[in-house]
Amino acid sequence: MDDLDRSLIDLFAADPRVGVLEASRRLGVARGTVQARLDKLTSSGVITSWGPDLSPAALGYPVTAFLTLEIRQDERAGGGHDAVGAHLAAIPEVLEAHTITGAGDLMARVVARSNTDLQRVIDSVLALPAIVRSSTVIALATQVPYRVLPLAAASG
Repeated sequence: MDDLDRSLIDLFAADPRVGVLEASRRLGVARGTVQARLDKLTSSGVITSWGPDLSPAALGYPVTAFLTLEIRQDERAGGGHDAVGAHLAAIPEVLEAHTITGAGDLMARVVARSNTDLQRVIDSVLALPAIVRSSTVIALATQVPYRVLPLAAASG
């Protein structure tokens, strides 16, 4: 990535509706250059989405929690990371799940309508027999929201 790529990313992050023509005007480069750079950034996987960022809290899910899951590793018995991942993907309140190192096997970020509703979400997660045990940590406040732009700025 060069300075123009970083400037494009910053511009579209700040004003996602700017459009290619307006971006070319603001950055002082040809429209074709902007389009070619955006195509390159998208095809290389740097830009992964053009969709809106949604707020779970504004959608009625203000509680965020992190579940550490221990799973059965034997795929023949319905366990394994892929089977558990597919189960988690079917639960709308599971925002993301990652295979991890340490005490657990997977970590999932989930949201709920309330602390009481969080129990329902946890029960949905634990409904798969391949999940042996879980532990839950409820987030109280967000100190640093999910972000990637600082990485783009530092990647030069």
